[in-house]
Amino acid sequence: MNLNATLFGQLGVFFVLAWFTMKFVWPPIMKALDERAGKIADGLAAADKAKSELAHTEKRVVEEMRKARESATEVRAGAEKQGSQLIDEARLEAARIINQAREAAEGEAAVAAQRAREELREEVAKLAVAGAERILRREINPQVHAELLANLKAEL
Repeated sequence: MNLNATLFGQLGVFFVLAWFTMKFVWPPIMKALDERAGKIADGLAAADKAKSELAHTEKRVVEEMRKARESATEVRAGAEKQGSQLIDEARLEAARIINQAREAAEGEAAVAAQRAREELREEVAKLAVAGAERILRREINPQVHAELLANLKAEL
């Protein structure tokens, strides 16, 4: 057997097999590999996109939490301010009511004191008349001596 003929035969079979493989076997394998590489690339891109969206969402959540805390702080400060205003208004109203009550009580006390003075003057006048009556041993008529009694009240 000739080594050259066998070699050419084997080369021919190899080229036919290589051509058949390149024509019919290799394209579906390459297509499947390209599709798989595309799916992997799409998956990696989606993962990167999801990662960036997650980071962005976390930033938004942190910002919203900060805003919520600031809003809560503002609401609390407003409520405290309103509460202190209500307390101040209540204190002022209470002081006003106390002053009104004090003024009314002082007015009533002045009226009562004036009435008591008047009653005391009348009692003193009656006692003076009774004392004068006993002294004189005669009865003094209050209707007749009304002017005298009025002067006596004014002097007391």
